[in-house]
Amino acid sequence: MTAWTTRAVQSPPASSLVHRLGAGVKLVALAVCSIALLAVDSVPGVAVAVVVTLVLYALARLGPRALWSQVRPLRWFVPVLLAVQVWTLGPLGAVVLTTRLLVLVALAGLVTLTTPTSAILDALEGALRPLARLGVDAERVALVLALAVRSVPVVADLAGEVRDAQRARGRERDLRAFAVPLVVGGLRRADALGEALRARGLDD
Repeated sequence: MTAWTTRAVQSPPASSLVHRLGAGVKLVALAVCSIALLAVDSVPGVAVAVVVTLVLYALARLGPRALWSQVRPLRWFVPVLLAVQVWTLGPLGAVVLTTRLLVLVALAGLVTLTTPTSAILDALEGALRPLARLGVDAERVALVLALAVRSVPVVADLAGEVRDAQRARGRERDLRAFAVPLVVGGLRRADALGEALRARGLDD
């Protein structure tokens, strides 16, 4: 297995109450939190959401570095989003929307950091199994969803590397210099993942 695919499927060992919670419980909780956050439309509300997120990371024994690693890929996107939302919604609305996004990403990251990929696969497969009557391959769909979740931080890190290389060459504003290496790098990593899956007989 390549270094990239190894990184994409590894999870930390269970070491806290959050780690020991079932994958299904965490996925359901994430869905509930996501829906609840959509109803939050005030600064005090998102402030409470931020505090809850910090407490959950503390309960999981994950420090600020782990939290930052989850939201770091958004560091280029958030300022742009914030500026657009300030113009369309005003300062308070912009802060609420942007903070909700960051909290959602952090919570999703907490699930992937504390849950082995195999457990996520089992939970998703169990939830999708009733759809087998409709011809849905629950195991394959669960694998695709799990790989998609695990691939997000990898692609985000690639974007950061490309951005750093742009800055080193003094080409921060060159969109093509950012897009082309990002797409090429993403395709190479996808090929590497495909080869690893084919080697395990998962291409049929």
